[in-house]
Amino acid sequence: MTILVFTLILLVGAYAAGLLGSLTGLGGGVVLIPLLTLIFHVDIRYAIGCALVASIATSSGSAAAYIKEGITNIRIGMFLEIATTTGAIIGALIAAYVATHIVAIIFGVVLLFSAAMSLRKKHEGAETDDRSALARTLKLNGSFPTKDGVVEYKVRRVLGGYSLMTIAGVLSGLLGIGSGALKVLAMDTIMRIPFKVSTTTSNFMIGVTAAASAVVYLQRGYIDPGLAMPVVIGVLGGAFTGSKILVGANTKKLRLLFSVVISFLAIEMIYNGLTGKL
Repeated sequence: MTILVFTLILLVGAYAAGLLGSLTGLGGGVVLIPLLTLIFHVDIRYAIGCALVASIATSSGSAAAYIKEGITNIRIGMFLEIATTTGAIIGALIAAYVATHIVAIIFGVVLLFSAAMSLRKKHEGAETDDRSALARTLKLNGSFPTKDGVVEYKVRRVLGGYSLMTIAGVLSGLLGIGSGALKVLAMDTIMRIPFKVSTTTSNFMIGVTAAASAVVYLQRGYIDPGLAMPVVIGVLGGAFTGSKILVGANTKKLRLLFSVVISFLAIEMIYNGLTGKL
């Protein structure tokens, strides 16, 4: 296979990864890393480095649009980024000392969790009970626009969400994915933030988290420009297309289909990790 053919196939694969990630909200990394490791047989550490660069690009592009719409809670994002960035650096440092087959198994388990999380019932309502003194002190409570007008919400269990965000950051640095499922779980279930605010704020945070761990991967030579360039272009194109399709798409069916695909990839990653093929 020539370099040109490999680049073109990688470009198409990255486009599909960005499209699926955009339609389901789980990000392109959950498809991109299995694509690179299982199909192209790229070393998983290089695949992770490539996915981190793609995460920075896609997050930077979409986050601006959500902030403009007034959905993203920037104060919550900036506060929780302390946890995710710290965790991401720890995860990236740990990655150098963990065998690749162990990373593959952990990645597969996280994929299964992400697939299950994408199907669970979302917390759509706004919490109005102002119980958290810490949320008031940090001014984390906010509001977001809906078709019925502006809805205000209150944040709860700030420290619990912060702790889970640290774990999400470690997994992000170790596995090269945005850990969006864990981040949304922390904000949606623990902190009781409305789902739209949770997903958009998570998207806002993913780029910063990925950038923190990408520095470590770059220093260790795990980011290959030849892989990263077509992947970033493809994922950006796929994410842009997905955002257009999402308006009229049946999201429940999309999430179900994506969960089946992700579960299959997860099992394949775990099997290859257990048998030492990765």
